[in-house]
Amino acid sequence: MNVVNAMFPGPEQLGAFFSGAEDGPFVMVNLLRFRERAAYPDGSEPELSGREAYGRYGAAVQACLASVGGKSVFAGAVTDLLLGEVEELWDMVALAQYPSRAAMMAMVQSPEYQAIEKHRIAGLAGQLNIRTKALGI
Repeated sequence: MNVVNAMFPGPEQLGAFFSGAEDGPFVMVNLLRFRERAAYPDGSEPELSGREAYGRYGAAVQACLASVGGKSVFAGAVTDLLLGEVEELWDMVALAQYPSRAAMMAMVQSPEYQAIEKHRIAGLAGQLNIRTKALGI
């Protein structure tokens, strides 16, 4: 299995995701890797860790999620691996629930989200986003 953490989806991946069938609520699993030090484009706040910069994003994104009918479901540090094998563990797992793909798109395009995304970019070395749907079992 090839695992590649990224900061942004490519155009093809982005198009495929948001053009998918609208099938209601989903939970996005975010597997996060932090930078050792925050990397703001203007060089500000070099004393912050990547985790601290991302923490600013995490606190502010709650209002963005709520504005589109979404919510944060869980966030926690990755501590151990019980089953399977990866070269390096992620630093954190965050679960966010969205009512639809369109709601997620509206959120990431909003001026409020655009204003806080700098903290995500400064704090993350990369991530995986995995869309999940409840099975009803």
